Amino acid sequence: MRDADATPRRLPGLDALRGLAVSLVLLNHAWPATFGAAGVVGVTIFFALSGWLITGLLLRDVEQHGRVRYGRFAAARALRLYPPMLFMLAGFVVVEGALDHLGDRHLVPESLLAAVTYTMNLPLLPHGSESLYHFWTLATEEQFYLLWPLVLAWGWRRGLLRVAVGIGVLGTLAACTVTMLLVAPDIARIYALPTSWAAALLVGCAGRLGQDTLLQLLPPERGPRRRLLVVLVTLLLAASLSGPTGAHPWWYLLGVPAVAAATVVLVSYAGRWPVLPSGLLRPAVALGTVSYAAYLWNAAIVRWLHHPQDLLGALATIALTLVAATASWWLVERPAGRLRARLLGGRPVSGRGRTPDDPRSARRRRRAPSAPARTT
Repeated sequence: MRDADATPRRLPGLDALRGLAVSLVLLNHAWPATFGAAGVVGVTIFFALSGWLITGLLLRDVEQHGRVRYGRFAAARALRLYPPMLFMLAGFVVVEGALDHLGDRHLVPESLLAAVTYTMNLPLLPHGSESLYHFWTLATEEQFYLLWPLVLAWGWRRGLLRVAVGIGVLGTLAACTVTMLLVAPDIARIYALPTSWAAALLVGCAGRLGQDTLLQLLPPERGPRRRLLVVLVTLLLAASLSGPTGAHPWWYLLGVPAVAAATVVLVSYAGRWPVLPSGLLRPAVALGTVSYAAYLWNAAIVRWLHHPQDLLGALATIALTLVAATASWWLVERPAGRLRARLLGGRPVSGRGRTPDDPRSARRRRRAPSAPARTT
């Protein structure tokens, strides 16, 4: 991983994993009857991967500086996330504001407000157009990162990081259970709540904190390791073919942690690939490179095309998504990345290493960084 202040270098294995996650989202939006759970599986993968990567970035900060440089972290996140988002929102304003394509022009102001303030997942607040409803995932992630850097810095100073994460996972699952009891039997009402998905982020955080122990438990030989990766990806794809899961309690309490745990295993291996083990993964890497923008655009494009049910219409939604995402990458994300590096400076650091549960031993340890990875 690179420091949030630096120009990120991409690791092919992590981009391949991003490609898997966003492809599941695209398939769910294109063929929801067939890939009923693919969207939630893909989103859970994204959350767990984000927790792993951001935790590695923050750990390096506290190891080097004794604290999280919260202002720099927030600035780097904003410079990474807002430019592609604003590019997509500009398209939204044209389609639903200027052209009034769906007759929802009156919803544009509150839609923009909910999007840029990361409040799309909060109840009792106006959310605006359904075309931006998928921004609830972005809201969940950014709300989590308002708190997690503070918790991490506190736990690091006291040597209680793993304890804090364990309590956090149990606490979020308990909070999720409470929300289900409050809305039962209409469990689907908790779908976009932050308490429904925080466990996935925390499992990713826990995986990064315990990565050395994890790698000791997993098979080190190439053959068994590859077989394990194939089995996990196969299970994730099989889970994606099940029906919609958002209304089932078992998904939030068991499915989310299980998919997040599988993601942690995949990241622990794929994040160490200096090169791809197979050329067959190159399309996944290419898709993972533009995954953020693809996620931003896809749900809106599907709605703008009136949720086509035929094969050509579904393929058109995917094709237009890839065109928009590629344009975003070249026109917005790459220039914004260079600007971020100029404004914030920084040097590359690693997302690997031991968990500094003991601050004193962490301060004694100043290892040279290994291969960097890119934050989500």
